[in-house]
Amino acid sequence: MGIVVSVAIKRLPHAADLPLPSYQTKDSAGMDLCAAISADIVIAPGAHTIVPTGYSIALPSGFEAQVRPRSGLAAKNAVTVLNSPGTIDADYRGEVGVILINHGKDSFTVTRGMRIAQIVVAPVRTVMWEEKEELLDTDRGAGGFGSTGTHRV
Repeated sequence: MGIVVSVAIKRLPHAADLPLPSYQTKDSAGMDLCAAISADIVIAPGAHTIVPTGYSIALPSGFEAQVRPRSGLAAKNAVTVLNSPGTIDADYRGEVGVILINHGKDSFTVTRGMRIAQIVVAPVRTVMWEEKEELLDTDRGAGGFGSTGTHRV
């Protein structure tokens, strides 16, 4: 087991019967988030919606939580997290919501308790910008999107 970080979590009334986010295997990086909804939500092809999870969290300073897609939903239904990964900052205390989008050809139904995303808690580094007139050069230089691996040595 890696480093354990204690994170306060508040169960909201509409999640009273749902499990806390949890790891599904010993070495899972993310914990599953469930839909805390009272009625099914149908997401039409090309549409998106925010699905509540029924929890608020209090991350320690220096950490973030990333809301990521579940590979099974993406592979089987073309449903994913729209702003992937979604970032939850350490000072946010509202309910964790998941923005799901349906990239599939058929409508997708979200049901109560369905595992809809994963949450990964990770350390964050604070950056102090150091403005320079010039930057150190590299072999890649200013080569942009798709520019690596196109020249043989």
